Amino acid sequence: MDDQPSEPIALPPPHERGDPPDHDTLPKAKPALPPPPERVLLPPPAEKRSRWGGLIALLLVLLIVAALVAWVMLRSGQQHAASGRFQSSGPMPVGTASVAKGDMPIVLTALGTVTPLATVTVKTQINGQLIDVAFKEGQMVNKGDLLAQIDPRPYQVALAQAEGQLAKDRAALANAETDLARYRTLVSQNSIARQTLDTQVATVAQDRATIQADQAQVDAQKLNLTYCRIVAPVGGRVGLRQVDPGNYVQTSDATGLVVITQLQPISVIFTLPEDNLQTVMQRIHAGATLSVTAYDRTGATLLDTGSLATVDNQIDTTTGTVKLRSDFNNPGQTLFPNQFVNVRLLVDTLHDASLVPSAAIQRGAPGTFVYLVKSGNTVTAQPVTLGPNDSENVAITKGLQPGQVVVTDGADRLKDGAKVRVSENDGAGSTPPAAGSGGANQTPTAAPNTASPGSANSSNSDSSSSKSDTADPDAGKSDASKSDAANPDTTKPDAADTDKGDTPAGAHKHSGKRRRSTE
Repeated sequence: MDDQPSEPIALPPPHERGDPPDHDTLPKAKPALPPPPERVLLPPPAEKRSRWGGLIALLLVLLIVAALVAWVMLRSGQQHAASGRFQSSGPMPVGTASVAKGDMPIVLTALGTVTPLATVTVKTQINGQLIDVAFKEGQMVNKGDLLAQIDPRPYQVALAQAEGQLAKDRAALANAETDLARYRTLVSQNSIARQTLDTQVATVAQDRATIQADQAQVDAQKLNLTYCRIVAPVGGRVGLRQVDPGNYVQTSDATGLVVITQLQPISVIFTLPEDNLQTVMQRIHAGATLSVTAYDRTGATLLDTGSLATVDNQIDTTTGTVKLRSDFNNPGQTLFPNQFVNVRLLVDTLHDASLVPSAAIQRGAPGTFVYLVKSGNTVTAQPVTLGPNDSENVAITKGLQPGQVVVTDGADRLKDGAKVRVSENDGAGSTPPAAGSGGANQTPTAAPNTASPGSANSSNSDSSSSKSDTADPDAGKSDASKSDAANPDTTKPDAADTDKGDTPAGAHKHSGKRRRSTE
């Protein structure tokens, strides 16, 4: 250990050791500095000034744009309020119709399928070779007409054999009957035993039974010969041929020779909801014959008219409907088997009903109502109770009286108490046609319950307006001038209202006349 070098020991500074400070080791005091000069505020640089100027300019532009948007929105709102649905500076032009009395048929519409009363698959009743086919595909045949011929020769031979056996057994019977007569004589003379006579009586009875069996064989062979001629079991239309001549046909064949479908008469099976069943059954129990009309798939073409034949005996629980069958004579063969048809069942006719066009009916908060034209050319919303309807008219059961005038065109711009101007062509004198004139037998122009009476009335009004313009163009110009001067907003409807079909009646007519007068 003495040989190891000694490391120097680091001592802490004197002030940490607690020794008195050495004046030579203390730092010398620095001389005092003069106070700093006062800070002078300089103007911001040019970049900062340009940045603030851009922000202020952008803020001004935004304020100007916001003011312009507010001004445009306020102006458009004022224009819309001035030309809105219920805003008008004068009477609104409308089309009207009078409430008329007439007959309204109560019709139930349904979907049905044409179903033949008889569909027969013609099959052979004996086995044999098909030697002739006497019909053409698609031909109309009557009951009993020859359809096909099977080779009859095997059955003719069998018939001859049966007749020969019958003749033989008849001869044996004659001999047995002769012996019986002899035995009876001998028994009466006590020449033979009674047993011999009884045996001969039994022999005669056996021969007679054999004759009956032979006769049955003869009849069976004659029947087979009859079956060689295959005839139509029902009258109707022949389908496509299933077997060609020359084939060997058997009674076990599944396809048969041909299918015959009866077309005259024919039936249509359709369904009705169970809610309508009581109405139909009441009429049937009263002894009434209900008329049924069949239309094509589109409902535009009348196919045939028939009568209700029967109602099914139970309701389908899965659909809540009941099946009904109606019969049609089908003289023109317009009804084809399995054809889809629209059915209209005339249940009853409502007589002396108040009728209005379907376009007059409005629906809103009070329910169904019409605009009733009162004295002073003002309208009021009159609640009504609707009854049966057809493609053109609606029966009103409560709320209107015959002779009253209702609005049929232009009602979408009216409100209760508004003033109206009745168009000349659609005056109060027009009345709806009697609904009972055509009834259920009249051919509709559209599918049942899918017609748009409002569009029909509009087209009639437009055609009437065009006729009036052609007849007196000068008068139209003067009327248009007066209407434009008195009611400028009427002839210039709002664009949104025009798109929705709210253009008042006559607006297009007057605007067109004004353009012609300007030109």
